[in-house]
Amino acid sequence: MADPAAVPIRDAATVLLVRHDSGPPAILMGQRGAGAAFMPNKYVFPGGAIDPGDATVPLAAPLAPACTRRLEIDAPSGLSPALAAGAVRELWEETGLLLGAPGDWPIPAPDDWHDFAATGLLPTASPLSFVFRAITPAGRPRRFDARFFLADAGKLVGDPDDFSRASDELSHLHWVPISEARRLNLPFITEVVLGEVAALLARGGAPEVVPFFDNSGPDPVFRHIE
Repeated sequence: MADPAAVPIRDAATVLLVRHDSGPPAILMGQRGAGAAFMPNKYVFPGGAIDPGDATVPLAAPLAPACTRRLEIDAPSGLSPALAAGAVRELWEETGLLLGAPGDWPIPAPDDWHDFAATGLLPTASPLSFVFRAITPAGRPRRFDARFFLADAGKLVGDPDDFSRASDELSHLHWVPISEARRLNLPFITEVVLGEVAALLARGGAPEVVPFFDNSGPDPVFRHIE
């Protein structure tokens, strides 16, 4: 039997898409399938592992400098654009929603970007704000070093209620008032992130520090990225 601690930790990106146009803030969530190897039946935010092609994808606009600096602490230089691109791709694949701007691709789109490129858009990172980081504990069948990005649904291209182009990875996609989201069947880390983001939105500002739930070592550590 394989050592659970030997499960590789993959870089991942998750999008917390928040809507402000119909009452209290609402966040987009979907449910993972019962047969999923990771977090079955749980309600989660759109997201997933970074693909090799994400590092080559041109961005219509970059991340804010503060986000880039924080993302590259304890990480390889140049990883931040791939994380941003992966966040936009995962949002597109799992929900059919687009964060992009009109533009021509200067290179052939990687295989998993063909459908996005066919929309006539380039992915844009400027709506993304890095707000949380978490590494999956040892002993899980899959482990991720996940960076969570907050984005305003007002920056989407198209109808925020149109999930017709979503894959089948998440079901029951819907906008949930943040005040009610904790009633869903959530993973522990999703509950933690929701609490942090609710407080951040209540303050109405950019994060002064980014919380980091670090399970890379033998003991969990909760710290902050300055």
